[in-house]
Amino acid sequence: MPASADSSVVEQRIVEQEARLGRYGAISGWAALRWRGASYFDGQSRSDGRLLPVPLAVGKECLRADPGFVRLRRQLPLWEWSVHRGLRCAVWERALFDEIIRLRGARAGAVAIDMAVAAGLGTVGEFWLYLAHVGPRNGVVLAREAAGLACGTHWSPQEAWMCQCWCLDAGLPTPLYNVPVFDRHGNLLGIPDLLDADAGVVGEYQGAVHRDAAQHRRDVERAERFRAHGLEYFEVVAGRMYDAATVTRMREVRARAKFLPSAERDWTLEVPAWWQERHPDARAS
Repeated sequence: MPASADSSVVEQRIVEQEARLGRYGAISGWAALRWRGASYFDGQSRSDGRLLPVPLAVGKECLRADPGFVRLRRQLPLWEWSVHRGLRCAVWERALFDEIIRLRGARAGAVAIDMAVAAGLGTVGEFWLYLAHVGPRNGVVLAREAAGLACGTHWSPQEAWMCQCWCLDAGLPTPLYNVPVFDRHGNLLGIPDLLDADAGVVGEYQGAVHRDAAQHRRDVERAERFRAHGLEYFEVVAGRMYDAATVTRMREVRARAKFLPSAERDWTLEVPAWWQERHPDARAS
């Protein structure tokens, strides 16, 4: 390895540790998901920012100890790995399974599933098929619980956390995610992170990018459009995801919503022709 190689780059760390493998094994967990194109898995701990060791699924194979990798003793069948961009990688389902076990929580596991799906690696349904195929295995109960919380339509981890707060902490009905909302003339009002269509409530997560002046102005204009058409609107900002005030506000917003029947709403989920032409995969609701 040349001295100029930057081992702080996550892909470089993955390549270096994959080189330790003998005849058996593959990278797995967050590293395999990253190598397969899911940029959310950056090799850093979400709690303290420390660098995570690269998971190597090697079964009973012996490797010289090194802080740069962690050995996964679970066996790796032939169908659970392949060569991807020159490295031996666990298939995305197996890599995701190992990552959920590392996370040790169904909520965090659900976010990992959603981010793997958002990266185009597969679908929640395909992950369920994998879980059905592996049968009884250490960690499968946790993985099933995480898959039950995942929806596969979130665009960011913050959206996933917010919707978990809405459903699990506030105890409110499962909403729609990232669906376009139009006025009665076919004009786009916006694509909210969360939409409770029955109540008429829109929810948005506002991260650091929304502090930009131009972006903030667009956010305010979008919120005004939603409110002008009879939709209740709330925001969740970074650092206020699970506190009691956020849960209370979610419940209060829904309590004061209009709950109008579809015929009396000034907004609709019906997809107009111009949107279908630009987005051929869209379907009228």
